[in-house]
Amino acid sequence: MGNSTKFIFVTGGVLSSLGKGLASAVIGSLLEARGLTVAIQKLDPYINVDPGTMNPFQHGEVFVTDDGAETDLDLGHYERFTNASLGKDNNFTTGRIYNSVITKERRGEYLGGTVQVIPHITDEIKRCIMLMSGRSDIAIIEIGGTIGDIESLPFLEAIRQLRADLGKENVLYIHLTLLPYIATAGELKTKPTQHSVKELRSIGIQPDILLCRTDREIPADMKAKIALFCNVDKDAVIMAKDVECIYELPLIYHEDGLDEKIVKSLHIWTRAPRLGNWQDFVDRFKRPQFTVTIGIVGKYVDLTESYKSLNEALYHGGIPNDARVKLQFIDSEKIDEANCRETLGHLSGILVPGGFGPRGVEGKILAARYARENNVPYFGICLGMQIAVIEFARHIAGLAHANSTEFDRKTKYPVIYLMKEWLNERTGEMERRDVDSDKGGTLRLGAYPCRLNKDTFAFEAYGAEDISERHRHRYEFNNEYMEVLKEKGLVISGTSPSGGLVEIVEIKDHPWYLGCQFHPEFKSKPMKPHPLFVDFIRASLKNTRNG
Repeated sequence: MGNSTKFIFVTGGVLSSLGKGLASAVIGSLLEARGLTVAIQKLDPYINVDPGTMNPFQHGEVFVTDDGAETDLDLGHYERFTNASLGKDNNFTTGRIYNSVITKERRGEYLGGTVQVIPHITDEIKRCIMLMSGRSDIAIIEIGGTIGDIESLPFLEAIRQLRADLGKENVLYIHLTLLPYIATAGELKTKPTQHSVKELRSIGIQPDILLCRTDREIPADMKAKIALFCNVDKDAVIMAKDVECIYELPLIYHEDGLDEKIVKSLHIWTRAPRLGNWQDFVDRFKRPQFTVTIGIVGKYVDLTESYKSLNEALYHGGIPNDARVKLQFIDSEKIDEANCRETLGHLSGILVPGGFGPRGVEGKILAARYARENNVPYFGICLGMQIAVIEFARHIAGLAHANSTEFDRKTKYPVIYLMKEWLNERTGEMERRDVDSDKGGTLRLGAYPCRLNKDTFAFEAYGAEDISERHRHRYEFNNEYMEVLKEKGLVISGTSPSGGLVEIVEIKDHPWYLGCQFHPEFKSKPMKPHPLFVDFIRASLKNTRNG
């Protein structure tokens, strides 16, 4: 299609957390199933430049792309559901937009003019949206927040203008809304949807398609009523029904005619959709032969959104093993010597995920020790790998009170520390940092190459010597302790190609014990589960059967 990319704008009304990100990802998967290429972008109304320093309790996990952008967790949905390749151009925040405009103003690019929300901010938003032009047949742009929020108004104004700029046949507005069921009245209510659409129309946007989030079937007469009052076609009211498995959504939306309506509205001819792989995945997900219980030992356990990609990667890993993965979130602050066996004894596998800060660290170390001593499969990711190293150093290598300088700056044995300089094997340049560097700037972010050693769990899982994985961390394995730890049986199974950075550690003579410095969950997809998760679940399943 060259530059004739068509745009779909997805907005949400009534309340937040309705699932706009998921809806956008599913729309992408349906269009790909018809042979089209898609690009997806998220526009976030908050003023943080990126979500990197935001508390996971407020915003869920931070998703990292290959190019090292710290982005909204919805980009994880986009990557899992589609083949779209995402990076820093796929997520913009109000903070980033204003930052750009203010920088231009300081440089004198506006020739001394008065800088205003319209046109300067809206033009910058449009410029960012148009970065998606020419990259694919369809660009799906999700606007964060809820209609009626003050902060999302400039984004809505920008997408309103784009229909005039690009032509009606090239722009489609999809609005996700809620049909609440009122138990006392015994019926679904359409008024919140009507109000939400009215609000959208008052700023000049008439939605073309309504996605109605509901926990039950929408009667035909109610669809007709919504169409009438919201000024859309009858076949443009699509049921977005709650599902047991999110990977059913492409099938549900397709059944209600969503993809058909989109391609007709945008005047695109495509082949019939091929959804067999989604159907196959859902069938296998719903009817597994085995069940396996994985304990996730972390500090954000009350909010599973903090581990969105991780949870999904574990579910994906269950499919090739014909297993349902049950997740049990365990607060590491509540684990101590006395209750360790009672808390962890029933688990088939133990996973310690990434995290920052000293809270709950000793509980995580106890979990790693329990897994090592009791032959329970252990998977340490990022901080979870560092925990495995600290635990091994303390209890096997005899380095009493070994620690990471993140938790104890004066530790006698800093087996994990802040590496002052290291070779960035992606750019070929030396990187430098210290404790006082800018919080975000000290992180190793994005995709880095890693070389695996043969005869290791890692090599067995990947079946390849060279891999690339995404990072988001500040502290590194301290190479000064490499020899003493290796002598005692710690296996270094993956390093950067030059050998300067330790990427994967393992323990021999154990059913499966592996820690990796990167975040493999960011690259797992339902149809392409990540090999480390597949192998971890396989080992955990074996442990269940043996147990």
